Amino acid sequence: MIRRFILIVLLLPFPLFAAKKVLNIYNWANYMPHAVIHQFEKETGIHINYSEYDSNEMLYAKLKTNPTLGYDIIVPSSYYVRRMANEGMLRPLDKVSLPNLKNLNPVLLNRDYDPGNQYSLPYTWGATGIVVNDQYFNPQHFHHWGDLWKKKYRDQLLMLDDMREVFSMALILLGYSINDTDPAHIKEAYEKLRVLLPNIKLFNSDAEENIYVDEDATLGLGWNGEIFQAYKENPHLHFIYPEPHFVLWIDCVAIPKYAPHFQDAERFINFINRPDIAAKIAIYNGFSSPNLAAIHLQPKEMQDSPVLNPSNQILKNAVMENDLGPANTTYEKYWELLKLGG
Repeated sequence: MIRRFILIVLLLPFPLFAAKKVLNIYNWANYMPHAVIHQFEKETGIHINYSEYDSNEMLYAKLKTNPTLGYDIIVPSSYYVRRMANEGMLRPLDKVSLPNLKNLNPVLLNRDYDPGNQYSLPYTWGATGIVVNDQYFNPQHFHHWGDLWKKKYRDQLLMLDDMREVFSMALILLGYSINDTDPAHIKEAYEKLRVLLPNIKLFNSDAEENIYVDEDATLGLGWNGEIFQAYKENPHLHFIYPEPHFVLWIDCVAIPKYAPHFQDAERFINFINRPDIAAKIAIYNGFSSPNLAAIHLQPKEMQDSPVLNPSNQILKNAVMENDLGPANTTYEKYWELLKLGG
C-alpha cells in the first residue's frame, strides 16, 4: 500500500504540491491602491499579503522586537532608513534587478540618509512650506521663514503638530542643520520658537487640509500634497517653498534584512517604478512622485502643478531629516515646553 501511494503521488502534477508564492508588504495606511496590488498579482502569480501601520515608530518597534516576522517590503521615512540601516535591519538592494531605477529623479537620490541608495529607493515625497490664503494676506509678502515671525501675524498661524518640522524652521533661520545635535543649538532654536508663540493660533497635523479649506486658519505651515488637495476646494490657498531651505521628506521602499522572499521583493520594487504603476500610486496618494516618467502619465492638473512638481532649481534648496540619535530626547524636552506655552 505504501509503494502504491508513493507511485500515485509521483504521478500527480507538481503544482498541486508547490508552495504558493507570496510577498508580505508592510506599508503606511491608505498608501497604495488596491489596483496596483491586483495588477502585480495578475502579472506575476505572486499573492500579496498586505498590512498597514500608522507611524515609523510602530514599524521600527515591530521589526526591532522580532526581525524575522516575515515582511518582504517596508516603507520607512528617510531618517528611519538611516537608523535601521545603521542597526543592520535592512538588506542591500541588488541594482541589477532594478532597471526601472532609471526613471527616478536624480535630485532625490544619493541623499545623506542613504548614500548611493544602498538600502532604499524613493516611494513618494513631499515638502513643508508656507501656506497663505490670498483673501487675507498677499502671498508675495512671503518668501522666507522669518516672515512668519512678524508681529502683525499675531494669533494667525497654524503650526504642524510635528516636532521635527517646527524645529527645522527655527534651525534653518539660525543657520544650523535641521539635524543638529548640539544641545546649545537645540536650546537656541527653542528660544527662537518661543518668540513665535504669540503668532501661533494652533498646532495640528491630522486636519491640516480641512482647517485651511474652512479658513479656520489662513496662514502657517503645510505639506505640499495636502495643500494641492485643499486648493481644489479653496482656490485662495497658495503653497510657497520658502528660502533659504525647506524640509523635504521621502518615504522609501526597502527590504528588511531577513525578508524570506527578497528576490520577489526586488521584483515588486522594480514593478512600482514602472511609469504606469508609479503614476497610479501618485494619483491615489495625491503626493509628488519621484518617478519622472510617471509625471507625464498623471492628470494635467498634477503635471502642471508647481506645488507637486517644483523645478529642480527649487528642489536643490531642500534639506532632509536624518536620525537624531540620543539628541532626540533633548528635542522632545523642549518641544513639550513649547507646546505648554514656553
